[in-house]
Amino acid sequence: MGQLHESGASIHRRRRRRAAITLTLVALLLIGTFAYAAAYFQGWVGTRTPAIGASPSCQPSVPVEALTPPAVTVNVYNSTDRAGLAASVAKVLRTQGFKVVDVANDPLGKPISGVGEIRSGSDGAAGATLVAARLAGAKVVLDNRTDASVDLVLGTTFKVLSVPPKVAPTKPSKPAATPTPTALPSC
Repeated sequence: MGQLHESGASIHRRRRRRAAITLTLVALLLIGTFAYAAAYFQGWVGTRTPAIGASPSCQPSVPVEALTPPAVTVNVYNSTDRAGLAASVAKVLRTQGFKVVDVANDPLGKPISGVGEIRSGSDGAAGATLVAARLAGAKVVLDNRTDASVDLVLGTTFKVLSVPPKVAPTKPSKPAATPTPTALPSC
């Protein structure tokens, strides 16, 4: 059998054709990639996240005013044998702005071994928290009352009411000379 011998010109043509086909395929692949990217950014294909300027999908929260002592009705009860304890604590609470209604011995008559007990219904839970900030270590007890009143029952280890630190109002800072972009609210 004879060997097949090709001329140098045909080998050169075959290499050029192979290179042209490879170059054409690479160019078509690049053009296809750029076309898909352009279609994606135009929104024709795929999914995109909303732009920064889009309106938020959640409702803005309504600001809640902080509960202040004048809005809290407090009954001060003494569960100890120290005379005048409830009256002296009621006087301090009045100077702090609380509305003190009743000052007496504990109507439940049960001994409180700790610093005290703060009793309220579900409507007075916020007021109970405000009173509890003044009596560290007091036990907060929810009962079935229907009003927002709070009972402060003084226990055997009670010493003194603490005064939470006042938060001084801050002056608003000067607005920025140029507006700055803000983020979307998180929901």
